[in-house]
Amino acid sequence: MSIIMPIIIGLICVTLISLIPEPHRRLVNAVLVAGAGAAYLSGGGLGYGEFLLPTVMTYVAYRGLDSWTWIGIGWLLHTAWDVIHHLKGSPLLPFAEHSSFGCAICDPVIALWCFAGGPSILGWIRARLSREPTISQAGE
Repeated sequence: MSIIMPIIIGLICVTLISLIPEPHRRLVNAVLVAGAGAAYLSGGGLGYGEFLLPTVMTYVAYRGLDSWTWIGIGWLLHTAWDVIHHLKGSPLLPFAEHSSFGCAICDPVIALWCFAGGPSILGWIRARLSREPTISQAGE
């Protein structure tokens, strides 16, 4: 499985989520990270151990209601759980053998964005483009 596609998926997720205006963006992300904690509950292959991550992620998501850092931590915790499932458990998507591996690549992309404060990607691009001198301005 390629690592490029999970990175692209992470970038697409970040871009789409960044379209949500603040303060709702952080709140939606807290809910998403809570949901990610329960992703393996329907048959992850680790028995009762599957209840560990949702319990921890509920606390992390609650803290994430006020903190981008906690949401980033949640995505990294999910990354670790993805790795465990890739090595020992069942895949995230039963029909896609390496889906847990792909999720383990995608989640840190989202986490990095969260650690940056969950900025608007389009706003960031617009700010960068407005700071760039045009070709005619550069020669003046």
